[in-house]
Amino acid sequence: MNAPRMLFLGSYPPRECGIATFTKDVVDSYDQRFGGHSEIIAIEEPGAPQREYPPTVVANLIQDDRASYRAIADIVNHHPCDALNVQHEFGLFGGDNGEWIVDLIALVRKPVTVSLHTVLPDPTPDHLRVVRTICATATAVVVLSATGKDILIERYGIDPHKVNVIHHGVPDVPFGSTDAAKTKLGLHNRQVVSTFGLINRGKGLEYAIEAMREVATAHPDALYLILGQTHPVVRRNEGEVYRESLEKLVAEYGLANNVRLVDRYLGFDELVQYLQATDIYLTPYLNPVQIVSGTLAYAVGLGKAVVSTPYLYAEELLAHGRGFLVEFRDAVSIANTMNSLFDDRDLRASTERRAYRFGRQMTWPHVAQEYGSLFASLLPNRRSALATSA
Repeated sequence: MNAPRMLFLGSYPPRECGIATFTKDVVDSYDQRFGGHSEIIAIEEPGAPQREYPPTVVANLIQDDRASYRAIADIVNHHPCDALNVQHEFGLFGGDNGEWIVDLIALVRKPVTVSLHTVLPDPTPDHLRVVRTICATATAVVVLSATGKDILIERYGIDPHKVNVIHHGVPDVPFGSTDAAKTKLGLHNRQVVSTFGLINRGKGLEYAIEAMREVATAHPDALYLILGQTHPVVRRNEGEVYRESLEKLVAEYGLANNVRLVDRYLGFDELVQYLQATDIYLTPYLNPVQIVSGTLAYAVGLGKAVVSTPYLYAEELLAHGRGFLVEFRDAVSIANTMNSLFDDRDLRASTERRAYRFGRQMTWPHVAQEYGSLFASLLPNRRSALATSA
């Protein structure tokens, strides 16, 4: 298989952030699908700890050093790769609204695909200017939802032919009962609700904990698992203040038997096991314009019954009976919906099946093929070979 040889730019493990995990998943799935050995340029944030990266990380972009952007462009131009993929989140790059990434893209003499993880529906003038410049300078743009593409076209005026929708990837896991995973985790006699991801105030977890008061009254065997450690940036800025406030709520409400905070960064296998043990997946997030959520994508892909606040990505992913939307900052709405799902096993089962069917187009092998087809389309001499291998 003669797929394009790619260089990927993004945050990368051992850095602990959602984009780092996503970048690794894209690289791994792309290489597994096409038998390649892609390399990575890892982004280092201000005040970053000393990290030991794997040998596949060939350079580091220093976020707050503008000269680093020009140096990295030179590395890309002399690297044997065919093209560059940038995993883009505004907080990863220096300058106003992360505009220094434009310096890098403009200097690269190879096709550049930018994957936009945030698309604001109501941007400020400066934000609008930066996004338009990124899209104009890049060879192609990827968004992770159809809603994101619509916003770019309608509100940013981006050429629709330049914007490609490729879903957030999810593990390709068989659909099945929660019993085996619950037994392995010592949860065999519990009805499990879970939320996973790095903890910060935007998650709305205090409303979920409050909702568990009513859920635990109706279903004493219910257990809400909050899986994940505090976001490293939050921890540097304010320590564990938010997590401690959640723990105080659990104690105040007498929910020690019904809410458990699992304070660690979960590896892939452990995360999948917890999801397989989950009866209801909950995202009580507070940001109505959130355009993507890897945690929500994983839950849908594994066929979970999801309860979520109606941020943009949830509205798209949970449409057509694939999940349930509740009001923002409304513990009563959350509790009522979860109790309905616990009370009606048939409703939960039908929701799980619809979610799992939709999630088949989001599995990492499928997503890797879509990335490969896009990258190849930027290199016309590779297009026919890639299509033949599909």
